[in-house]
Amino acid sequence: STDLTSTVGYDSIIQHLNDGRKNCKEFEDFLKERAIIEEKYGKELINLSKKKPCGQTELNTLKRSLDVFKQQIDNVGQGHIQLAQTLREEAKKMEDFREKQKLHRKKIELIMEAIHKNRNLQYKKTMEVKQSCCCFLALLHQGSPLPLFSSPFLQLFLKLAQTKSALEDSDRSYQQNVTILEKICEEWQKEHIKACEFFETQECERINYFRNALWLHVNQLSQDCVQNDEKYEEIRKSLEKCSIEKDVDFFVNLRRTGSSAPAPVVYENYYNTQKNASAVRSPAPVPISRRGPLPTPTSAPGEPDYATVDGYSLV
Repeated sequence: STDLTSTVGYDSIIQHLNDGRKNCKEFEDFLKERAIIEEKYGKELINLSKKKPCGQTELNTLKRSLDVFKQQIDNVGQGHIQLAQTLREEAKKMEDFREKQKLHRKKIELIMEAIHKNRNLQYKKTMEVKQSCCCFLALLHQGSPLPLFSSPFLQLFLKLAQTKSALEDSDRSYQQNVTILEKICEEWQKEHIKACEFFETQECERINYFRNALWLHVNQLSQDCVQNDEKYEEIRKSLEKCSIEKDVDFFVNLRRTGSSAPAPVVYENYYNTQKNASAVRSPAPVPISRRGPLPTPTSAPGEPDYATVDGYSLV
């Protein structure tokens, strides 16, 4: 600014730096809120996997698949809790970075505040001395024609002599103050340039740190998705080992009561007690043959078919 005492440019820079610090604080708060959500979601998943029954009476391979399913859901919940902790750590790093910049910038701001104050005081003092010189000069040029050696003329002559002497002193003081002000302004300009360079460096560091923090945050979310997919892949692998025939055979073998049908009921003649009477015999029991092949399960319209891990999809 052409106004020597103006700080409009400097104030604009400080305002921009404060806005940048505020933006960092907003991202920091965003990470903290996301951490709360992730932690709550993780705990809910863990509680769901531990407390909610899910096929608890299943047997054999399908039971193992369901056990893996619940265990991996628990692992997903643990992963979200770990992600919440990671987000809190990143928020703390952002806070430390923000406070460090604030502390460093405060030192420069105190220097600039002091030099602005010194410059403005010297400028004000210089202008006051200048004004005093102008007043003395105006008095020096005042006067009216009076008779020579008259009493009023002598008084005016003495007054003018005093004013001239005061004017010379004031002018010297004015010159000295201008010289001092010039030196202060040179110092101020140097410090102002140094401050601007420091602020520019800080702003570059802030933008770079902010960009990297956001990039890292997105990578963490992507990594969490990859880890979750690995857990879900374990469920799919377990489901691949789920065998309908094995589970049915397992149940049959577990609950089997024998391989023969119950013995037939034989008629005994208690009414005819003749010795020659023979009891009516039933035909010999027929052994039970092995059951036929298991029926092939069919999917209802709109129901996803069973898929393998390789190239799995919902058809």
